[in-house]
Amino acid sequence: MIDMQEVEANLREVCDPELGLNVVDLGLIYRMEEPEEGKLVIEMTMTTPGCPAHDSLAAAVEWAAARAFGVADIEVRVVWNPPWTPERISPEARRVLGWT
Repeated sequence: MIDMQEVEANLREVCDPELGLNVVDLGLIYRMEEPEEGKLVIEMTMTTPGCPAHDSLAAAVEWAAARAFGVADIEVRVVWNPPWTPERISPEARRVLGWT
């Protein structure tokens, strides 16, 4: 069984290069599930469809999540629906950005 708390902690180490905030607090991770033992599926998005960091950010998410206990296989899906909005940013990240 995959340790999802460890996956999330690892993903908090992956930062958006423009904003300098991690992908979890930015609200870019939409879903994480283990459909079968050892297989991790992550659905994530980007702040914009033309994001220049698209490939590198998805690869960094895959690498970080793969380090978690129990992950034998991983699939990262970049999705565009629902579209990302700033409302998805965590309260902690809002404070860092000076939005609260």
